[in-house]
Amino acid sequence: RARERRARFVGKNGACNVAHKNIREQGRFLQDVFTTLVDLKWPHTLLIFTMSFLCSWLLFGMVWWLIAFAHGDLDHSTRLQRSPGEGAAGGSDSFVPCVTSIHSFTSAFLFSIEVQVTIGFGGRMVTEECPAAILVLIVQNIVGLVINAIMLGCIFMKTSQAHRRAETLIFSKHAVIALREGKLCFMLRVGDLRKSMIISATIRMQVVKKTASLEGEVVPLNQIDIQMENPVGGNSIFLVSPLIIYHVIDKNSPLYDISPLNLHHHEDLEIIVILEGVVETTGITTQARTSYLADEILWGQRFVPIVAEEDGRYSVDYSKFGNTVKVPTPSCTARQLEEDKSIM
Repeated sequence: RARERRARFVGKNGACNVAHKNIREQGRFLQDVFTTLVDLKWPHTLLIFTMSFLCSWLLFGMVWWLIAFAHGDLDHSTRLQRSPGEGAAGGSDSFVPCVTSIHSFTSAFLFSIEVQVTIGFGGRMVTEECPAAILVLIVQNIVGLVINAIMLGCIFMKTSQAHRRAETLIFSKHAVIALREGKLCFMLRVGDLRKSMIISATIRMQVVKKTASLEGEVVPLNQIDIQMENPVGGNSIFLVSPLIIYHVIDKNSPLYDISPLNLHHHEDLEIIVILEGVVETTGITTQARTSYLADEILWGQRFVPIVAEEDGRYSVDYSKFGNTVKVPTPSCTARQLEEDKSIM
């Protein structure tokens, strides 16, 4: 009976399939509040964005109400509202409030909003009667600027995150193994859907599988770097059109002893491909990832050409991006193929 396939370490869309549990040092996230806010989901970010402004308005609204209450502004406003003609008769017009036109907590809350967002309708203003009111005015302006800087910066960073650019970097759904220059090669295709380029793009590949050391230590997710080859040499690629990236399966390769007969018995085999580069338009470094399990590797297949010259320019047909065709390929391991060549 076939064994159950091991869970992916990296999904086809590049998401890492790792759950962090039993973290006891939760306070470390609060030491980097900005990154924590950027990493939150959009509903949580918008909720914090709204509540930060609303709470600051309510807090300073309460402070303005307490200042007006302590100075007697509320009592004076009540007397003027009940007897409008008393000011001329009793001389109560000489009273100077800390903040004009503060009658209740509602008017204090409105004044708090006017101060922090600098609306300034003109009906309420701070007088020179209370130095404490001037101090609160300064503090609220500073707090408002800090909240604006943090929250607007957080919103900007979330809308311009590098992984959004990675959505248009695509990998072929399947990888293939076939002969190239007389050697078995592991091949995949990568492309960029946008016209704006990825500068200094590099690509690397890792094999993730369960291994055991000579001492009996079991490593459930052992990451092994393997050498990638591409048409321009080295790891740097010029991704102006889709490229076929390949890995030569030699004696240093973890795929050296894999054949088409035992390929699908390697349930713990996973090949991760990582593409990194700088976005030309924003200068932000981005990273795109994907992975291939054993049943997503096609033996004896080759990618069909998708670039053709039309009307003096090169045209890319992305409808054939992942299409493959069968080609003659030995049904043996790279080790056996190398040994047969040495005997001949």
